[in-house]
Amino acid sequence: MKETKPDKRKRFRVSPLLGLDAWIDSSLYELRFRAAEYWEDLTIFFRRFHVSGWRRAIIEVLGEGFTWGTAGSVVMLTLAIPAFHETDKNWRTRDDFAVTFLDRYGNEIGQRGILHRSAVPIDELPDHVIKAVLATEDRRFFDHFGIDFLGLSRAMTENLRANSVVQGGSTITQQLAKNLFLTNERSLDRKIKEAFLALWLEANLSKKEILQTYLDRAYMGGGTFGIAAASQFYFNKSVKDVNLAEAAMLAGLFKAPAKYAPHVNLPAARARANVVLSNLVQGGLMTEGQVVGARRNPATVVDRGRLESPDYFLDWAFDEVRKVAQNLSTHTLVVRTTLDAGIQKAAEESAEYHLRQYGKEYHVGQAAIVVLENNGAVRAIVGGRDYGLSQFNRATAALRQAGSSFKPYVYAAAMEKGMTPKTLVSGGAVSWGNWSPQNYSRRYLGKIDLTTALVKSINTVPVRLAKDYLTTAPIVALAKAMGVESAISSHKTMVLGTSGMTVMDQATGYNVFATGGIVGMRHAFTQISSQNGDVLWDWRKDGAKPHRVLTETAANNMNIMLSQVPEWGTGRRAALPMTRVAGKTGTTQSYRDAWFVGFTGNFTAAVWFGNDNFTPTKELTGGILPAMTWQRFMNYAHQNIDLKAIPGIDPTMPKQEKVVAENTATDTDSEIKAGERPRVLSNATAQVLREIDQALKTAPKLKLPLLPTKVSAR
Repeated sequence: MKETKPDKRKRFRVSPLLGLDAWIDSSLYELRFRAAEYWEDLTIFFRRFHVSGWRRAIIEVLGEGFTWGTAGSVVMLTLAIPAFHETDKNWRTRDDFAVTFLDRYGNEIGQRGILHRSAVPIDELPDHVIKAVLATEDRRFFDHFGIDFLGLSRAMTENLRANSVVQGGSTITQQLAKNLFLTNERSLDRKIKEAFLALWLEANLSKKEILQTYLDRAYMGGGTFGIAAASQFYFNKSVKDVNLAEAAMLAGLFKAPAKYAPHVNLPAARARANVVLSNLVQGGLMTEGQVVGARRNPATVVDRGRLESPDYFLDWAFDEVRKVAQNLSTHTLVVRTTLDAGIQKAAEESAEYHLRQYGKEYHVGQAAIVVLENNGAVRAIVGGRDYGLSQFNRATAALRQAGSSFKPYVYAAAMEKGMTPKTLVSGGAVSWGNWSPQNYSRRYLGKIDLTTALVKSINTVPVRLAKDYLTTAPIVALAKAMGVESAISSHKTMVLGTSGMTVMDQATGYNVFATGGIVGMRHAFTQISSQNGDVLWDWRKDGAKPHRVLTETAANNMNIMLSQVPEWGTGRRAALPMTRVAGKTGTTQSYRDAWFVGFTGNFTAAVWFGNDNFTPTKELTGGILPAMTWQRFMNYAHQNIDLKAIPGIDPTMPKQEKVVAENTATDTDSEIKAGERPRVLSNATAQVLREIDQALKTAPKLKLPLLPTKVSAR
C-alpha cells in the first residue's frame, strides 16, 4: 500500500486587519444609510411647514432679520467686552475720598470726591426735586430696563421736527454708565459700550441705587459734583430745603452745566428752569397751577462771581492722589498741588485765543496742553476747550497719533548706540518689506547728517535708523523708560509716530531731555495733609526717586539737535525772545493731529490740536497753531524768573535778525503779533521791586500829626 505524503502547501489565513476593514466599511455604510433615512424623515416632517406666496416672503424677511440680528449682537458684544473690565474695579467706592486742593502757594482751588457731609439719601430729597430731574432727564426711568426705545423714538421725532437736537435719547442709566466707566468722547464704540453697561447696571443695582448714584456724581458746574453740593454752592442751602424754582434750576444743569450755570449766566439758567417746569406739566407730574408760582418767582443764586476752577487739572490730580493715599489713616485730605494759577490761565487763554482766531480757517475744534516745570512739577493742564461742555480730559486720556513728534525717541535710541548729531545717514528712498515711506516734500536727499534730518523732519532717515541700526524693540523700551505710559506698537510704522500717545506722555518724555536724561520727576502734588494739618505724605520723602535713563552725552546730543528746530526748522513760530527753545513739531496723516512739544531750561510743555471726532483739519501742521500757542503761554511763563540753560547747549541767543527774517518769511503779520508778548520787567528790576515791597510791609507805621478839626473856607 502506497503511503500518502502530507501536503506541505501553506494554508490561507484571514488577517485580522481585513476583518477590521470590513467592519469599518459596513459600519460606515450603515451610518450613511441611517443618516439618509433620518434626513428623509426630517425633510418629510418640515414639509408640513412649507409656505408659499406672501407667507414665504414674510418668513424669509424674519429669517434674514434673525440672522443679521444675531451677527450684529455678536459684533456689539465683542466691542463691549473691554468695557465690562471696568466693572471689575471697586467702582462703588471710587469717590470715597474727600479732597480739598490747594495751588502751589496754598490757595484753595477746588474739591473732589463726595463730601459725606453733603450727600443726602434719596429718601430725604423733596418730591419736587426728584420729579424735576425725572421729567427732564428720563420720564420713563421706572419703566425701562436701561435703554428706552420709546423715549429714543420720541426724541428722534422731536429732533427731526425741529431740524436740530432738542431732546436726548439717553436714559439716566446710560448717563450714569458713562459717568462711572467711560469718557465723553463721541464715538460709536463708546455708545455701544454705554448701552451694554446700562444693561449691566440695571441687572446689578436697584432703580433707587441708580438714581442715587446719578444725583451724587453728575457734574453740576462751578466745580461741583452732585446735586447736594450744587445746592450748597448756588443757593447756600441744603438740597432738602430748596423750593420748586430752585429744584427746576438744579435739574436744568444736568444737560449742559457750563451753559446753564446760574453764577455764570443767570438768564440762561432761568430760561432752562422754565423748560424744566414745562416738562413737569407735559409729563403729567405736576399741573400748570402747581408750577405757576415758580414761573413768576424764579430762583436767585448766591453771588460768587465768575469762579474759575482748573477742573481738568483737579480731575487728574484726584486720580494721582488716590494712587498713593489708599493706605493713609484718613480719606478726608488737604492736598497742596503743583498748579501755578498764572501759567494755567495763560495756557487756557492761549489755546482759546488761537481756536477762536483760526479754528474755522483750519477746521479745528479742540486743543490740549500740559506744562511741567523741569523739576517735574505739573504747572498746568488744559484738557479741552470747555470743561462744562465736556469733562473728557484730552490731555491725560485721549490717545492721538504723535506723528513726527515721536522721532526724538528714535534719535535718542540712536544716540545711545553711539551716533552723534553729525553722523551721516542716507536720506534716499527706503523700503522696509512692502512699506516705502515718503518725505513730506516728496523729495529725497543723499547723505545727510542727523541734525538736518531731525530739523527738517525727514521721514526716511529715522526709518533707516530703525531698519538698519536699531530695530523697533529698543525704541519702544526707551520710550517706556522715559515715562510714556501709553502702549507703543512695535510695528515698523511706529517709527513715524503711528502709535497713540497722550499729551501728558509727550510732556513727560520730553522732560527727560530737559533734565539731561533724568526720569521719574513728574508729580502733581507736594504734600498731603489731614484736615488737622498733620502731614501724611511728602514728595521729598515719599515720592518716586528720579533715575537716569539717557546718558549725559546722549541727552546733550539730543538737545543740540532739538534746539535747532525752532531756529531754522519746522518749529520757528515757537522761538522765544528771551531764551533758547528746543522741541519738535508733529503732524499725522490727513492732518488729523498737530503737535508741538518743546522745552527751555525752565519748562517743558506739549500742545496738541485736533478734533474729537477724528475728522481731518485743513492742512494744519504742528509748526502753525501748536507752535504759536506754545510760544504765547511760554512767553508769559518766562517773565520775571531766573532763566536757566538747556543742558548741553550754549545759552547764547542766536542772532535776532536771523530769527525775525525766517519768521517773517513764513508767518503773516497777524500770526507774529498773536505769538509775541513783550517782557514788561527784567529779572533784576522785578527783584528790586519785590525787595521794596517787602521793606514797605515790614516798615514801622509813621505817627502823623492830627489835622485841625476846622478848616477855614476860601
